[in-house]
Amino acid sequence: MKEYDYLIVGSGLFGAIFAYEANKKNKKCLVIDKRSHIGGNIYTENNQGINVHKYGAHIFHTNNQAVWQYINQFADFNRYTNSPIAIYQDELYNLPFNMNTFNKLWGVKTPKEAQEKIEQEKRQAGISEPKNLEEQAISLVGQTIYEKLVKGYTEKQWGKKAKDLPSFIIKRLPVRFTYDNNYFNDLYQGIPIGGYTKIIEKMLDGIDVTLNCDFFENRKELEKKADKIVFTGMIDQYYDYCYGELEYRSLRFESQELDVENYQGNAVVNYTEYQVPYTRIIEHKHFEYGTGPKTIITREYPDTWTKEKEPYYPINDDKNNELYEKYKKLSEKDEQVIFGGRLGKYKYYDMDKVIEEALSVVSAELDSRRNKE
Repeated sequence: MKEYDYLIVGSGLFGAIFAYEANKKNKKCLVIDKRSHIGGNIYTENNQGINVHKYGAHIFHTNNQAVWQYINQFADFNRYTNSPIAIYQDELYNLPFNMNTFNKLWGVKTPKEAQEKIEQEKRQAGISEPKNLEEQAISLVGQTIYEKLVKGYTEKQWGKKAKDLPSFIIKRLPVRFTYDNNYFNDLYQGIPIGGYTKIIEKMLDGIDVTLNCDFFENRKELEKKADKIVFTGMIDQYYDYCYGELEYRSLRFESQELDVENYQGNAVVNYTEYQVPYTRIIEHKHFEYGTGPKTIITREYPDTWTKEKEPYYPINDDKNNELYEKYKKLSEKDEQVIFGGRLGKYKYYDMDKVIEEALSVVSAELDSRRNKE
């Protein structure tokens, strides 16, 4: 008999939910994390009463009532509505693209006028079969919106010129012909009062957790501890890159405490021109309607990924997706490991989708295990 039923590598949302649900079924879990804290990328750190999103803005939103009810077991959520703004050469625009945006761009006042302006620009471009991201974006929203609000931001985000990026990266661009700055259309939206870390703390209460523990540095010893592994890291690394390396994008964060009560008046401000090296500035206190004499901001810089940096986003182009499929087939034959989350599944997930996936996986795993027993 091994010491644990499950070794869970990664204490982010997927790993914490798996541990919580398995623990409820009397399965013994050990959660490890190479970082010095739990929570993965949704970790929030309280600094002078401000809950700082250490790894970028995380705004919870979903249309799934069951998911909303599930996450509300662990925290009360406020009524925060994501209404980012964009700055291009000192011009300020509302996001998502809506009537406030169009009025600022062209002086139009009615949906009909805005639609006609966008359609006019699309006709002038004359793009019927987009060959790259630039052509795809222009074919969707026209030249003006593309140049001011899409081009520079996207090139910074991906580290490549828009003409060199595949068209499928932008399948659609949300265009709304209403005066509504709410970025998400989801029924449920908000920020957990007190930050996301409290959610993970409640999920992992009573479960063995070891921090500052790198799975790969202690692999042989750790694998002996549990019957099965739940792995939320990079699937290619787990298999020692046997088919080659998958590609990722990284991020770099620079936080700053300022002796002002309110720096930018909004939680998220995007900077869409290429010459500004960061993509956005986050002012954390606005997520929870914070007060007080000081504020904390974070500049977010897209970064080229190397093995020494944190992988944040999979690059789901054809080449990488084909390579991932090889690892996926390998994992399907491997009865000792379950993969989950963005890195384990090599797929971008919003938080509600992570919850859906984790609950589905843990249910299938524990049901099948119970049947075998």
